[in-house]
Amino acid sequence: MREHGVLNRILLIYDEGLRRLKDGSELNPEVLSKAAGIIHHFIEDYHEKLEEDYLFPRFEKAGKLVELVRVLRLQHQAGRRVTAEIESLTNLKAWRDADQRSRLANALRQFVQMYRPHEAREDTVLFPALRAVVSPHEYAALGEQFEDKEHELFGADGFERKVAEVAALEQQLDIYDLAQFTPRG
Repeated sequence: MREHGVLNRILLIYDEGLRRLKDGSELNPEVLSKAAGIIHHFIEDYHEKLEEDYLFPRFEKAGKLVELVRVLRLQHQAGRRVTAEIESLTNLKAWRDADQRSRLANALRQFVQMYRPHEAREDTVLFPALRAVVSPHEYAALGEQFEDKEHELFGADGFERKVAEVAALEQQLDIYDLAQFTPRG
């Protein structure tokens, strides 16, 4: 599920947006709007839909990790609400209002706070357990189905284009250079 890499990079964009909202630094709301658009279309409408349609039912049918799946589903729903709020608060009219910017900061904070542990739990608990609830053949077939769906929705190079879109947003915020995150000393 390489989409989690895209999600994590958007979380970094949201973190930077939060930092700039807090300290009053320059921030173009369009960057956050575009980031939320990627979340909406690539993460929620594609990645999470695959999980909900293909993975979660298999765990539920097998009676495995049912409580985790229940929480993940609820978080997907909550995430969609928060993304819709972020999208509605990144237009220029809302941007000019201090209360709306405060609501935006809160929405960004909620999204990051929920999705960091959400994604980590999927990567360390749910996805590794998938091999215990499906056969090797079914596991391989799911991978092919997911790739076919990605190509259908976004084109043959859809993932690469989404990564490039995220990179362009990172460049606009001056957070693209990976070296800047290295501790000094």
